[in-house]
Amino acid sequence: MTEQGERGEQELRRGLVATGVSMNQSGLNQGTSGNISVRCGRDFLITPSALPYEQCGPADMVRLDMAGAPQDRRQSSSRRPSSEWRLHRDLYQARPEAGAILHSHSIWCTVLACLEKEIPPFHYMVAVAGGDSIPCAPYALFGSQELSDRLLATIGQRRACLLAHHGMVCYAAELEQLIPLATEVETLARMYGQALQIAEPPRLSRMEMAAVLGRFADYKAS
Repeated sequence: MTEQGERGEQELRRGLVATGVSMNQSGLNQGTSGNISVRCGRDFLITPSALPYEQCGPADMVRLDMAGAPQDRRQSSSRRPSSEWRLHRDLYQARPEAGAILHSHSIWCTVLACLEKEIPPFHYMVAVAGGDSIPCAPYALFGSQELSDRLLATIGQRRACLLAHHGMVCYAAELEQLIPLATEVETLARMYGQALQIAEPPRLSRMEMAAVLGRFADYKAS
């Protein structure tokens, strides 16, 4: 690895640690649950299994190739990768635009996921995830290939998805974009969950949501 490549990897490792700490401090996640990853060349770096984010250092981040094989060249980390590494690997392979992935057990997303409910187009900001809803993938055992397969079959071209009886997943182009996106999805889940305590809210039509998605695309292009 070149010196420039080494510096780049260390920056990604530090950024991954900082994002994990921020995820828990913001209330998007609790304890050692949840996981985050970021592309690193042809591989990806992922948070380790069963280690509190506040205790993590850059060397604790685990580098895997797209077959799931460890690629920590200096063997500086003996940590095991998150049990959800397949989910991350498969999203990277299916979505070239994904540069970083976050999975959390945020409270309101998980409430809806335990009810096997999607986040429907009750509010125009649902489009922030790239579609007219944020769907809920059918349940599968954590860490399993089946979970990853069901996520990919459900998320479509969106950037966020709920996992039944589990939590949520979202991806972004850059590591720095993960927390803002996950926060927006959790906020939508909370608003929808609280609205349900009064009544099922009316939904925007497909035409109305298509107009919102078009406006969002214009903002990105400008």
